[in-house]
Amino acid sequence: METATPGDSLRRFVTAPLRVGTYKRLLYLLLAFPLGMLYFVGFTVGTSTGVSLLVTLVGLPILLATLAATTAAAGLEARLSRALLDMETPAPPLLSHPREWAVDTDEEGYVAALRRFTLEPTTWTSVGVVLLKFVFGVVTFSVVVIGGVTVAVLIPAPLVYDSPDTSYRLGSHVVTTLPEALALSVLGVVGLVVVCNLWNALAAVGGVMTDALLSVGRERETA
Repeated sequence: METATPGDSLRRFVTAPLRVGTYKRLLYLLLAFPLGMLYFVGFTVGTSTGVSLLVTLVGLPILLATLAATTAAAGLEARLSRALLDMETPAPPLLSHPREWAVDTDEEGYVAALRRFTLEPTTWTSVGVVLLKFVFGVVTFSVVVIGGVTVAVLIPAPLVYDSPDTSYRLGSHVVTTLPEALALSVLGVVGLVVVCNLWNALAAVGGVMTDALLSVGRERETA
């Protein structure tokens, strides 16, 4: 196995804005907030509705449907991890091996399928994926927006610093000369390199989190 040298690491750090993988990871981060919000709302509404109706015959099917939808959401997260982060995150077995989950069309078959579904570890770790995705999405939204807006404002400074509709301030000092605007632009380029690496690191954290939760029980399957 090749070991990365300090020069290789520095090169990867500096060239982050030029790599396609960086923008695949940025897309992963941009999707995190809306998907996390959708997952959270769906899970909380389904769970609260199911629990409140447990005294009737409707509550349990709603809870099971919520768990099934949560598993499907985790499957989507595994697919995003593979497509955008180049990870080998496994989908829940219910989705990756659907033929093995075929249900016999009799009462005993449905009961056996239900028992297997509720005892499958990824049924419950998928809940963790969904809930953590909401928190992860809120964090990434803040990082992406703040970082992106900052570099987007700084880099074009030499082109717009003297526009009557634009004002660049460093504390109480107003940027009014081209050298000052060029310095801001250079700072923006440096910031872009830093922000791109931060995005890459944050996306990697999300991928590792999803992979860890959906890999529960994989050792048992491959043993």
